[in-house]
Amino acid sequence: MNEHERRLALVVEGILDSYREHGNINHLDGSNLPARSEVSELLDDLISVVFPGYFNGEQLDELTSRYFVGARCARILRRMEQVTGRALAVHCDGAGDSGPSAHEHALELLQAIPQIREQVASDVQAALAGDPAACSDAEIIMSYPGVAAIAVHRVANHLYRRRVPLLPRMMSELVHSRTGIDIHPGATIGASFFIDHGTGVVIGETCKIGHRVKLYQGVTLGAHSVKSREHQSGQRHPTIEDDVTVYAGATILGGDTVIGRGSTIGGNVWLTRSVPAGTTVVLDTPSLRFFNLGER
Repeated sequence: MNEHERRLALVVEGILDSYREHGNINHLDGSNLPARSEVSELLDDLISVVFPGYFNGEQLDELTSRYFVGARCARILRRMEQVTGRALAVHCDGAGDSGPSAHEHALELLQAIPQIREQVASDVQAALAGDPAACSDAEIIMSYPGVAAIAVHRVANHLYRRRVPLLPRMMSELVHSRTGIDIHPGATIGASFFIDHGTGVVIGETCKIGHRVKLYQGVTLGAHSVKSREHQSGQRHPTIEDDVTVYAGATILGGDTVIGRGSTIGGNVWLTRSVPAGTTVVLDTPSLRFFNLGER
C-alpha cells in the first residue's frame, strides 16, 4: 500500500467511526428512502395534471387531453406507489402503522385531484382579483410564486392529513426552494388564498387560515419559542379568519392569537395577542433622521 492509499484508508476509517458515533444521521438499515429527485418528478407530474397544458410542453385539446390524463395518471400512480412505499418505512409518531397501503394512498391522491383543482382555481382567481398588475390566468399560473406554493400545498396537505410520512414535507421544501415561500403541509388554508410577491413568507404547521386571506412578502405566521418537543402539542400557530389582509414584514405568533374577520395588519407589525374582527393594526409613524453626507 502506497502513501496515498494508506491516507485514503485512514479517511475511510475516520468516516466509519463517525457513523458509529453519530448514528442519528445515518440511514444504514438496508432500505431505500424516497429520493429528492423522484419526489420532484412526481410533484411536476401532479402539477401538470392540476394545470393541464401549462407545464407539460404538449399541445392539448378536448381530444388529446383524455390520453394525456390517462398516461400521466398511470405514471403518477406508479411513482407514488414507489415513493410512498419507501416513506411508509419511516415512522413518525406511528404514521403508517396498520394504515392504507402505498397503492391506496396513491389512488386516493389521484381521486382528490378534482377537489384540489377546485381549491386552486379559487386561488388563481384571488390572485387575478388581488393584483392589479396581473393580466391573465396564464400569467398567474406560470409566473406567480404564491400560486405555485399554494398549489403544491394543496397536494401536500392532502397527504399530510392522511398521515403519509416524509413526502408532504419533501414536497413543501421543494417548492420552498423554488419560491422562497415556506408553508408547512399541516397548515389549514381556506379557499381564495393569495400570497403577493411571497419571498420570505412562513406559515407554521398548526396555523388555521380562513377564506379570502391575502398575505404579502415577509409575513410570518409562527409559534412562540418552546424548550422541548413535549411542549409542542395543540395549536402553536395563529388563526387568521376570513377576509384578512396582512402586509409585508408582519409577524403574528402564538396558538392563542386570533386575527378577527375582515381585519388588516399593517407592515412590520409584531403581534402576539388577538385582534377583534374589523380591526386595523398599524405601527405609529416612525421617527426619521436625514443626513447630508457632505456636511459635518
